[in-house]
Amino acid sequence: MKAVSLFSGGLDSILATKLMLEQGLDIEPLYFRLAFCCGVDPENGSLDFCRTIPSLGIPLNVMDVSGEMLEIVKLPVYGYGSNMNPCIDCKIFMMRKAKEHMERIGASFLVTGEVLGERPMSQRKDAMFLIEKRAGLQGLVLRPLSARLLPPTVPEREGWVDRERLLDIQGRSRKPQIQLAARYGIEDYPDPAGGCLLTDPGFARRIKDLLIHQPEFNLPDVTLLKCGRHFRFSPRVKLVVGRNEIENQKIKDLSQMGDRLLRVNRYPGPLSLLRGEVEAGEIEKAAAITARYSKARHLKDVEVVCRKIPDGSQQILMVSPVPEEEVKRLIIHE
Repeated sequence: MKAVSLFSGGLDSILATKLMLEQGLDIEPLYFRLAFCCGVDPENGSLDFCRTIPSLGIPLNVMDVSGEMLEIVKLPVYGYGSNMNPCIDCKIFMMRKAKEHMERIGASFLVTGEVLGERPMSQRKDAMFLIEKRAGLQGLVLRPLSARLLPPTVPEREGWVDRERLLDIQGRSRKPQIQLAARYGIEDYPDPAGGCLLTDPGFARRIKDLLIHQPEFNLPDVTLLKCGRHFRFSPRVKLVVGRNEIENQKIKDLSQMGDRLLRVNRYPGPLSLLRGEVEAGEIEKAAAITARYSKARHLKDVEVVCRKIPDGSQQILMVSPVPEEEVKRLIIHE
């Protein structure tokens, strides 16, 4: 019997898949790459999706759905969690995509690593059943880690899976999963602190700011939110200041027509990106903030080079590093 396993790369999904493999099922793990995830991503080497999942020894399928997910984040049907996380809408979306994949490969049901009560928004019993109903998968979502606390699913009733070999884990404690992982000799799993950036209060403030001032934002805009310090000058103007050379390079790579790039002359410091319809004094303000985060912050007068994209035209500005009070007034999130 073939099944698709929704695979996040976290310990819960690893264990759920392992339990199904123990019962002799043909399991195909499916990983959704999302722009808002900060945990395991096969592209950065945490999982080698071209070959196998290290702890399981089976191939991993990767589906990039970042573009489609943007629209859900902008206007979720079931609202947001404590920050900007549309967990229920996200789960419905992923299960619908998984159902399409099941139909393509001839799989009979879906396996997830969900644990009853582990997540306050999407892993309540009522939310779980709502999600699978809206996804068109009623009775076809097996949650091996909590299955004995839930009504039997079609795979259990049909005898494809032995319910007695499934588990009754619930709640937010990770101890049962960690103990089970130790029993299986599974060590290569990520820290549970990773996950969705939309649950992070600081990142959520940046997304809210983008929704208010640039509601038609795209994937590069989201990528830019992940790096640097962000400052809002006006509804139409924003500044992003790099915190290290890696972020400086990302900011440069994400610059687009009409942007201005600023860097302090003759002193180490950040690359800053000024975007929008700038008005009088805003380039100088951006230069002063850039100077504030450079090695020249102690000087009274700092020379900053501002280059416009794409023509490369430059202007030299002499500014004083902006005071801390102004930084606090303008910054979206530190």
